[in-house]
Amino acid sequence: MSQAKWVIFFNDFKLSETVVTSWIIIAVLALVSFLLTRNLKKVPTSKVQVFLEFAIGGLANLVTDTMGEKAVKRMPNIIPYIGSLFLFFACSNLIGLLGFRSPTTDLDTTLAWALITFFMIYYAGVKFNGLGYFKGLLEPMPALLPLNIIGELAKPISLSFRPFGNILGGAVIMALLYDFLGYLSTMIPGVAIPFGQLIIPVPLHLYFDLFAGLLQSFIFIMLTMVFVGNATE
Repeated sequence: MSQAKWVIFFNDFKLSETVVTSWIIIAVLALVSFLLTRNLKKVPTSKVQVFLEFAIGGLANLVTDTMGEKAVKRMPNIIPYIGSLFLFFACSNLIGLLGFRSPTTDLDTTLAWALITFFMIYYAGVKFNGLGYFKGLLEPMPALLPLNIIGELAKPISLSFRPFGNILGGAVIMALLYDFLGYLSTMIPGVAIPFGQLIIPVPLHLYFDLFAGLLQSFIFIMLTMVFVGNATE
């Protein structure tokens, strides 16, 4: 597991690099959201608004199809939450392309997201079914209560380790690759640097940072919707 570096402010005040990068992502998303939505009109007059309405409509349909109309009506904030989670998750995975340390390579980040989903599951279960929701832990027979509890605790563990492992694994592979290319450049000066720095890393960055990053973001929100949607039934 890689250790997050410290960013020092005012000589003594230290913050984890993960926290600083997360704040940068939050600030950029907030600024972009403000700029894109400050001139919205009832009747779309710009391509930006048409695209935003199309994207939000697609997100609403995805959440409704996955969780059901009943759950969406009684939890109206679930759609903006899922959209915000996806954007933050995706940007956290993709920011490594800009030279920042991805917050997703820190288990604290993915565990925090997983715990939010974990508590949302029980909030939705009690909201829709009352305290009787916990009777499900006794099914199909009371003797299986310990196994059912272990299964519930496994949800946040699985949710947090899946993206953490995939993104961290990609970051480690890329770091090893660049170390090897640096060593190779000392062995074959003038040849290894242009070839290695421009050709070899590009397809790997496309896979580990772009494809895997977006895929893990989508998987996480899908599992969140499935788990919370099942709790409402």
